Amino acid sequence: MKIGVVVHGPNVIDSGYALKLINLLGEYGEVKARLGGTMGRTAVIDAGLENVIDISRKLVPSDSLKIFHDDYVDVIFLLNYGKSDVTGQVFGYKVYNHYIEKISDNNIAIIQIERPGEDDGSIICWNHELDISYELSEKLDLAIITPQEVYDNHIRQDDAGVNQRIVHGVSPGENIMVNSVVIGKTNSDKLTLIAKDNHIVDIRGGELKPHGLEKLGEVDLESAIIKTGLLRHAKVTPRVIGHDKSNGFKVTFLDHAGEDVYKFRDSALVITVGDDTTLISSDILYRFDIPVVGITDGDLDKVVESGFKVKNSIIFEVESGFDDICGQDIRTKMFGGGQVTYDYSSIDEVEGKIIEIIKDINCKYKINYID
Repeated sequence: MKIGVVVHGPNVIDSGYALKLINLLGEYGEVKARLGGTMGRTAVIDAGLENVIDISRKLVPSDSLKIFHDDYVDVIFLLNYGKSDVTGQVFGYKVYNHYIEKISDNNIAIIQIERPGEDDGSIICWNHELDISYELSEKLDLAIITPQEVYDNHIRQDDAGVNQRIVHGVSPGENIMVNSVVIGKTNSDKLTLIAKDNHIVDIRGGELKPHGLEKLGEVDLESAIIKTGLLRHAKVTPRVIGHDKSNGFKVTFLDHAGEDVYKFRDSALVITVGDDTTLISSDILYRFDIPVVGITDGDLDKVVESGFKVKNSIIFEVESGFDDICGQDIRTKMFGGGQVTYDYSSIDEVEGKIIEIIKDINCKYKINYID
């Protein structure tokens, strides 16, 4: 039996269940595993599982499912560890429905293993029931939930219209991230986002952050990736694997946390704009021993529990609201509007140029050096 495994998110990896399940499925046939999503990459690296779980491409979960579909595997497993049984089951529903929109036939079984090891964990056979599902249910002590139960219990209320989206499993005080941009904070355990003309215009159960909405811009609320709370919950010791230093002093520019930070792993230095972008990207780039020069304004939403930064990184904190303005000028004057430059030979030279740009804007700033 050829088995495809799509691993989503850091939690199922940090818990140890991704490897346990991959090994268990190996008793049934030949297993190949790949990541679906972005945030699980650092977890794969920290666990040393790059040779077990393919992280070579940035793929949304439905695209990872489609790759196995096109490889003609016999069954595909989706491994996830949601914040709650509700969020996990709703996640699976949306992934499966995005997947079937991308294929011409639906003859390969899609089986989700959700929150393994938890009392509310489950197995969901999204299209075809197989004997292996019942065997795994007994071995893992997980209940089997039907797609109809997921729809009836959690989805049916979402049919109010494509411009309204209910977000399940939230708690008060959590950040709301839409396509990796923080757009507000919850103040209730019930959250609904409302969009008009592809822009989020209102919220129930939270408070919107105008600056975040401005960064987000247009969005398809139906297909948007929405997360609340921390992106990664486990306390981890990051695994540093270094990077290719043969490209000279390559400096790259990053102004959006949703970009694929991993494509910058051959850089000598990365300039990041925004508090959350700096926090997320510096934490990832720590694994590759790449310092950052961050442009922040103190408007931190804390989307990870703790962020690591490479020694010699530099964080500029400018006046509130000036981080984007400084970032635009840096991109124009240092990168010619692009994203890569070889015009500088050291981090000190980059620091000096940024100080010059900030002074031209005439805003106050302070510098934090990472020792």
